[in-house]
Amino acid sequence: MSDLPPFYDDLDATLAEAWRLLAEGAAHRRGAFHAPSLATAGLDGRPRLRTVVLRAVDPVERRLRFHADRRSDKVGEIARDPRVSLHVYEASLKIQLRIEGVARLHHDDAVADAAWAGSRPISRACYGIAPGPGTPLDAGGGYAMPEGDPGEAGRAQFTAVTVAVARFDVLYLAHAGHRRARFAFGAEGVRGEWITP
Repeated sequence: MSDLPPFYDDLDATLAEAWRLLAEGAAHRRGAFHAPSLATAGLDGRPRLRTVVLRAVDPVERRLRFHADRRSDKVGEIARDPRVSLHVYEASLKIQLRIEGVARLHHDDAVADAAWAGSRPISRACYGIAPGPGTPLDAGGGYAMPEGDPGEAGRAQFTAVTVAVARFDVLYLAHAGHRRARFAFGAEGVRGEWITP
């Protein structure tokens, strides 16, 4: 069983591995942890799911950050109900991570300013597209990219979204026996437990 990872039967190491994978995903564009799926409650009450790009991870503060267009459905959904879930599965590592937390929208504050300043020009250009995300079009290419400096054209639409992580569910698949751990974060610290896969 030497091919089992060090976190296999260690709750603390499992939690550390989850945070490590998220931080690595935010730092590197390759791999599933860079682009988790985000679930919100739709304005019509139905569940909504989409891929987001993980931009920052802070294990000490237990926060994640991704970016969104202020005009998007997800921003409206988060404004109405900030409870969100994220999901990622990395087949090569055989690890699934489910995250629950509370999102906060940052439009015109220091968090948004720093996130905007740290964004690449090609990413900034996405927020200057007209009309806004989800608008019906007459043709697939019936939208306009910003003219001039793409960096400032979309700043008014740019939103940094931070998620205060409340719970992790970590599943590791192994022939020797799967391992699943659940972690809850609260004022008193972290509570972890093994649960049936």
